[in-house]
Amino acid sequence: MRPILLALALTLPLAAAATEEDIGKVNGSVRVEAGQHAGDVSTVNGSVHVGDGAVVRKASTVNGSVDLGGKAQAGEVGTVNGAITLGEDSRVQGEVGAVNGAVRLGRHAEVLGKTSNVNGAIVLDAAHVAGGLGTVSGDITVGADSRVEGGILVDKPNGGWLHFGSDRKPHVVIGPHAVVQGTLEFRREVALEVSDSARIGPVKGATPVKFSGAAPQ
Repeated sequence: MRPILLALALTLPLAAAATEEDIGKVNGSVRVEAGQHAGDVSTVNGSVHVGDGAVVRKASTVNGSVDLGGKAQAGEVGTVNGAITLGEDSRVQGEVGAVNGAVRLGRHAEVLGKTSNVNGAIVLDAAHVAGGLGTVSGDITVGADSRVEGGILVDKPNGGWLHFGSDRKPHVVIGPHAVVQGTLEFRREVALEVSDSARIGPVKGATPVKFSGAAPQ
């Protein structure tokens, strides 16, 4: 009987995952209520809201924002023309990506893949990103007690529509007691300020300016 019970126990999570329904919409917002499970959750011309403790396979939209509540989980998160907000203790297994939108990670939020955008700020509040940070024209703030593996890349504009707003010099701040492992590579001019209590990897393409206290003056 024990092998049979073990087999049943192993198949139950798979059966539960198979019943998770996709949610799709056009011209309207989508909400996954607190504690619920869903598959791919998407919309066009609307926002995606994932409640506290909810679990989704993917959350994405075009022309709208995506936000994960506290302790929510997602396989990946993406938006075009909108912001992404990850609540406290939320977790994303894959990548978080925005085009023309800010990305904000709340306290103890965790992204195991890359976190990137083209335009807009990327802000970590005592958060963890395992796959590196990337932007073209956005500012990056690795806030106090945050941790990043995989380095930071600020890429140069490649012309066309990606060139919009790219003449402004990005501002990159590594806050107190933050850790950035891997190379910090800057393929365009940036202002890089690093706390005297932070630890960072090698820097290419910029000269770090040290600061003390909670933030640069």
